[in-house]
Amino acid sequence: MSDIEIARKANKKPIQEIGAKIGIGSDDLLPYGHDKAKVSAEFIKSKANDADGNLILVTAINPTPAGEGKTTTTVGLGDGLNKIGKKAMVCIREASLGPNFGMKGGAAGGGYAQVVPMEEMNLHFTGDFHAITSAHNLCSAMLDNHVYWGNEQEIDVRRVVWRRVLDMNDRALRQITASLGGVANGFPRETGFDITVASEVMAILCLANDLDDLQKRLGDMIVAYRRDRSPVFCRDIKADGAMTVLLKDAMQPNLVQTLENNPAFVHGGPFANIAHGCNSVVATKTALKLCDYVVTEAGFGADLGAEKFLNIKCRKAGLKPKAVVIVATVRAMKMNGGVAKGDLGNENVDAVKSGCANLGRHIENIQKFGVPAVVAINHFNGDSDAEVQAVKDFVATMGTEAVLCKHWANGGAGTEDLANKVVEIIDGGKAAYQPLYPDDMGLAEKIEAIATGIYRADSVVMDKKIRDQLKTWEDQGYGALPVCMAKTQYSFSTDPNQRGAPTGFDIPVREVRLSAGAGFVVAICGEIMTMPGLPRVPSAESIMLDDDGNVQGLF
Repeated sequence: MSDIEIARKANKKPIQEIGAKIGIGSDDLLPYGHDKAKVSAEFIKSKANDADGNLILVTAINPTPAGEGKTTTTVGLGDGLNKIGKKAMVCIREASLGPNFGMKGGAAGGGYAQVVPMEEMNLHFTGDFHAITSAHNLCSAMLDNHVYWGNEQEIDVRRVVWRRVLDMNDRALRQITASLGGVANGFPRETGFDITVASEVMAILCLANDLDDLQKRLGDMIVAYRRDRSPVFCRDIKADGAMTVLLKDAMQPNLVQTLENNPAFVHGGPFANIAHGCNSVVATKTALKLCDYVVTEAGFGADLGAEKFLNIKCRKAGLKPKAVVIVATVRAMKMNGGVAKGDLGNENVDAVKSGCANLGRHIENIQKFGVPAVVAINHFNGDSDAEVQAVKDFVATMGTEAVLCKHWANGGAGTEDLANKVVEIIDGGKAAYQPLYPDDMGLAEKIEAIATGIYRADSVVMDKKIRDQLKTWEDQGYGALPVCMAKTQYSFSTDPNQRGAPTGFDIPVREVRLSAGAGFVVAICGEIMTMPGLPRVPSAESIMLDDDGNVQGLF
């Protein structure tokens, strides 16, 4: 059966029963139908002084068309921990409409390791993304309106840095001219759209601790500059209060369930190739108060999602993960070893061994953060015993262990070995989390630390204008911020075709952006786009309703 057929046959329990399993009463749930609900801010606040459980991060090798199954493994591990008698839940991100209708597909897991309701999660869900889009564009409208009605803040319209957003892949909106049509329509200027998941508002919602923190961070966003180059903040145009109102409900985590009726928070959704790629701090911290084990994920490969989780989210939220699971597949190892997608069904142990260099680099990188790592081999039909053993043997040379997982086919029962291994690692008490670089390191040096230490680049190419901009931000008091690298997810380099573990390359930084509200500096590397385009044959072409009104083509 397909993922959507499996999800449709799920034996879901009322969301109140799921909440009761982790101590959330009906009065503290705000239901959205029968199978999803938001958790009240009052309940979250009441748990502030409770002890924390153990945080487990699931990450992966660089994604390939062969598939890795990071979210599937996250869900499977959560079910597996419950299967072995532990009190556990998962925390994942919400799905963006852009990749759903593009080519990546949904973000609810797969097979018998899914979070449901799958269709709603991959579409409008509880409206969080629409609220973020609306709040972001309210700021845009108020900014242009401020200029139109006299420009009290003396904004230089040539230096407006606040763009608009849309939760869709649409390359035609990357660069536009706004306010055409004469005096009544304002002052013409160049601008553009980013995808909603790249919005600073999305990042802020995922990093804020509560509504007060949310409003402060929104107010701190820089939207433009004056002629004297001084910044104009969102609070200067009085947009922060109304934006907070639009985001009031969106700040509350969404409670749903796995196919095995275990609890899951699904909240927030920044991309990891252009943003920080983690679910909300509120959801993660709340889950840690409710369960002994919390399994969360970070987007794309460990060079992006895990690096940002460990350098940005954990640093800012005071989180200390106890274990990291790195997801890999035999198929992806073969692809990293040079095998074409059409030939992945043929046994090729040598290609597996060659492709393991990519996995090895990710293991080394995680070890730099002081957190023990274990590898989950996400099983596919057709994987030979010899190929699986090749991965296990390689991982053993890295000082850790690879565990074969069959959660796609068997749900939590397929990850019991992994769950036991993760518990063993946590009980061993060897985790000593530390970020890669200190707060007081210069911004350019932080970019270089990631590029050389995580990507293994020879150097970073930044022209004088970019270095001067970073120095200006340091002089303005932003030097202690971490950096968020925007880079292709397909390679350690900025060339998406360089698979494996490439060396002998540079990382070109073409632009830097200050996300003062979110609390990081974005370095845009290579050709990465903050507004993706649709592929030649988008998934949208095959998504439709059947004669019974069921969604077809969504996965």
